[in-house]
Amino acid sequence: MKKLVLTLMAAAGMFLFSQNAQAQVEEPEEMEQIESVEEAQETKDDYKEVDVLALPQAIKDAVMTDMNGAVAEEAWVKEKEGKKVYKLSLNVDGEKKKAYIDAEGNWIKKEEK
Repeated sequence: MKKLVLTLMAAAGMFLFSQNAQAQVEEPEEMEQIESVEEAQETKDDYKEVDVLALPQAIKDAVMTDMNGAVAEEAWVKEKEGKKVYKLSLNVDGEKKKAYIDAEGNWIKKEEK
């Protein structure tokens, strides 16, 4: 009888633990979806998407040298004060970052709103 009770308790414990672990795994996916929606809305601020391969060579060189071999995954461009400003989505060691740069390869700091 004692073994039966211990077996039932162990089974119930494993069941509850697996449900809790599954719930914890699902939360980051929801966060990623929220962040991707926010990113999509952010990119609609007058920037037009451009092909990463079509970026000026100065920008490609700046990304490779200044960002330690980061990879530009997406790019957008807009005309600002007569100059082209590029918004880049970079993959830096598996971490996504946004960066702003002009056509000559000069990095631009994004002003806080």
